[in-house]
Amino acid sequence: MTEPKRLINPELDRLVQEMNLLAEPAEPEPADEALPARAGMDAPSLTLVADGEPLERLLAEMVRRNASDLLLLPGAPPVLRIDGRLGTLAQPAVDSETVRMLFASHLGPSARQALASTGCADLSLRYGDVGDDEGWRMRVNLQRQRGGLAAAVRALPRRIPALAELGLPLRLADLTRAAKGLILVCGPTGSGKSTTIAALLDAINRSEVRHVITIEDPIEYVHSNRRCIIEQVEVGSDSPSFGHALRSALRRDPDVILVGEMRDLETIATAVTAAETGHLILATLHSSDVGQAVHRIVDVFPATQQTQIRHQLALSLHAILCQQLVPRTDGRGRVPAVELLLATYAVRNTIRNGAIERLPNEMLTSRGLGMRLLELSLAELVAAGTITAEEARARAVRPDELERLLR
Repeated sequence: MTEPKRLINPELDRLVQEMNLLAEPAEPEPADEALPARAGMDAPSLTLVADGEPLERLLAEMVRRNASDLLLLPGAPPVLRIDGRLGTLAQPAVDSETVRMLFASHLGPSARQALASTGCADLSLRYGDVGDDEGWRMRVNLQRQRGGLAAAVRALPRRIPALAELGLPLRLADLTRAAKGLILVCGPTGSGKSTTIAALLDAINRSEVRHVITIEDPIEYVHSNRRCIIEQVEVGSDSPSFGHALRSALRRDPDVILVGEMRDLETIATAVTAAETGHLILATLHSSDVGQAVHRIVDVFPATQQTQIRHQLALSLHAILCQQLVPRTDGRGRVPAVELLLATYAVRNTIRNGAIERLPNEMLTSRGLGMRLLELSLAELVAAGTITAEEARARAVRPDELERLLR
């Protein structure tokens, strides 16, 4: 069988040639203070919420109750999400103007422009002590809805948790010892993808000597140099887009690149090519199971290029981890249920041939290698009394398989 033609993308082809050829040293970039401001880019978006601000009082209540999220919706009182469950604060309802005033002083020029042109904007806030290891980082999304302005605030842990603290299999750290390949961390919104990928990167930072570049929108976890040298790029303030930041990162001699989210064709194509040409790529993707993750990557490309991207993905993929957070029966937080696919020869061949529906069977027959279906993880949690069968059924991707395992 003849190999299909490679993706017709002159920019990617040129980039691969640059990485594979010995090029003349580039001229050094000017110091940061000499760089002109780019249109549409802010100064770093992380701003401090000052004492006495109305927003500060809401964030203080959020922290006091150990809530993961604060929701501000016009016409309703503030809402907190604690251990996955929503609860209303005993406060008056907010209106759109109140939401606008709470965040007005923290919006940079591009965030204001995005809110005006697209109806949504993202930003980061710092609350509490400004010391390196103190205070809280908050991720904020502003969204227009029903003619008003709503806000969702996510509290980010002040330190990066270890895999064991997250209840994830410790053998996941073994994945990060690979020199190259693509590791995807998948799951629905609010499933802890960002925390898991930060924990994986921290495992690298503690055990390997590598040059790491993270590309995020916004930066959520701050990584200090331990054994690794780490650069963190924030889309919107340091670079105009994920694709642009990723292309630039490939010219900075990285060993590991973390891509906060693979959300468009350019980013996905560049990430897959980078993994294929000798880099370890960690990335997140919104999908519920490994089959859907592969479909999402392939389906973003035109039909004429999908055969080639399947071949490239089969060569570059290292592992796919999908996770969901399930409330514990004792009411003490949530526990992750995970699905793990490892890129064995059989898995690569399955992806290359487009037989994505066979991936669950590959995971079932390769349990001895560490692979597992989400349903197996759910069934084990039910058997241990950690979660209820009802919660497991609500999250199963393959209900029949879960029922078989529960019997």
